[in-house]
Amino acid sequence: MILVSIIGALLVLIGLWGMLTQKNIIKIIIGFSIIDTGTHLLIVSIGYIKGGTAPIIDKTIARSSVVDPLPSALVLTAIVIGLAVTALMLVYAIQLYKQKRSLDINDYKELKC
Repeated sequence: MILVSIIGALLVLIGLWGMLTQKNIIKIIIGFSIIDTGTHLLIVSIGYIKGGTAPIIDKTIARSSVVDPLPSALVLTAIVIGLAVTALMLVYAIQLYKQKRSLDINDYKELKC
């Protein structure tokens, strides 16, 4: 699971780079989605136990060999929330494009404080 953790961390870094360096709103949203996927991989890799079994406890399975179900449940919830946030960002991008006919963030200086 070390490899999955490394891949997750790389995805977070790639997504962060994409969000900070791109000027196109759609590319920024894609960067956010990449960060989201990387954090999901990191959370799942934290809860994984090599050789672990499903979290169904009976008298024959020791508690130390059971995979923690909480990170998986959190990731499922985070996927749904990430999907909703991405959809909301895309709706905002569509509305901004309808106003200015551009997806370049430099064209929206009047929205900055």
